[in-house]
Amino acid sequence: MPRLVSILIPVYNAESFVAEAIQSALDQTWPAKEVIAVDDGSTDRSAKILESFGSRIRIIGQENRGASAARNRALAEARGEFIQYLDADDLLAPDKIEIQLRRLESEPARSIASCAWSKFRDNPLECEMKPEGVWKDLLPVEWLVTSWRRGGMMPCHGWLTPREVVEKAGAWDQVPCPNDDGEFFTRVVLNSARVVFCGDARAHYRSVPDGLSRRKDLPMITAVYSSLVASTSHLLARENSDRTRNACAALFQDFAYDFYPNAAESVRLAEEMVAKYGGANVTPHLGGLIHRLLVRTIGWKLAARIRESYSSARFRLSSS
Repeated sequence: MPRLVSILIPVYNAESFVAEAIQSALDQTWPAKEVIAVDDGSTDRSAKILESFGSRIRIIGQENRGASAARNRALAEARGEFIQYLDADDLLAPDKIEIQLRRLESEPARSIASCAWSKFRDNPLECEMKPEGVWKDLLPVEWLVTSWRRGGMMPCHGWLTPREVVEKAGAWDQVPCPNDDGEFFTRVVLNSARVVFCGDARAHYRSVPDGLSRRKDLPMITAVYSSLVASTSHLLARENSDRTRNACAALFQDFAYDFYPNAAESVRLAEEMVAKYGGANVTPHLGGLIHRLLVRTIGWKLAARIRESYSSARFRLSSS
């Protein structure tokens, strides 16, 4: 009898996208599946859209507590031997789960599967798959070191994970954070036997202009910093070596590059972590020609301040 896969979907005010996400879950060619959607206190038409799928999905309602709390609730209700997370605005290719699960059937126990993925706005079929350093079979520590050294990432719906690995990793941190999946899957990866990459499996990540992951207000930046502290602690508890410390330094250095000058205190703490772990050899993320020239002539911090001031001025003009 095929192993049951639970597809877990947190939903909050996703009326524009959730039907597509649900349908991509129902369209999976793997026959043994259950789809559980947790309506996290939506105030739009999301609940009505979920109800339109009838008995094909299980719907759980709760007051608004955040996506991570909804994922924890869905897992508590799930019956599957394998867990597939899926955000309400993302999509799975129809054979994604089947390809990954058939690969996992021939792998050691507690192996987890990743896949190819792409970003899209409207039509996922128009997106280009861009291979990254983590698009290969890797042991857990190697996967994290490669990823944190700018070897790419894996969106939460790119993974397919045995339930025993998810449960051993522990619950999602329920503090709202754009990097909640990064911290959670750090624990998942470290509790796995190995990561196997399934290049023929596909996941599609919707890029939403005003999504949580794009927010740069102080509480969100502070939450991201805390998630990185937790993630690096998890890795160093497994292996404290030159390569892991270097990867941790790179992760904090990229945080500084991404959020300076919006959160001076968190950036200062991140730079202290970079020094603590021996320094990082990653360069700033460069924009257009003018930004590149500014970085070379006046340094990345002053260039970042100028770019931030320019962006703020453009926003004020467009809003007036």
